[in-house]
Amino acid sequence: MPTRKQRRRRAKERRHDYEYVYVDEEGREVEVDEPGKAATKSKNGTRPVRTRSGRRINPPSWNRVAKRAAIFAPLMFITIRLLERGEPLAASVFRTVFLLLVFLPFSYVMDSFLYRSYQRRTQGKS
Repeated sequence: MPTRKQRRRRAKERRHDYEYVYVDEEGREVEVDEPGKAATKSKNGTRPVRTRSGRRINPPSWNRVAKRAAIFAPLMFITIRLLERGEPLAASVFRTVFLLLVFLPFSYVMDSFLYRSYQRRTQGKS
């Protein structure tokens, strides 16, 4: 017997009309015939990896890590300058570069770990 929470969730799923759309290789949106399937198989037989919200989960890449570093580098530099007010500018730049050298590989490893764990979780559900 489902719990009250499970019944409410099921009723909510039935109440809302979800629209499932698949983007093909040419970039056109194609509606899925069967409700309940978030995406159909493409020509090569693979399904795009998507979350429950429909957001695409991409494999880790150094480009994405570099963009993240470009966002965090100024924040790191400003934080170092505010915390160490008497420190010379060259020392603050050196500390920021050192932090980035630690941050870049760590960020890539975390991205790859999260991507692999997401793939393992969704592999049984496909």
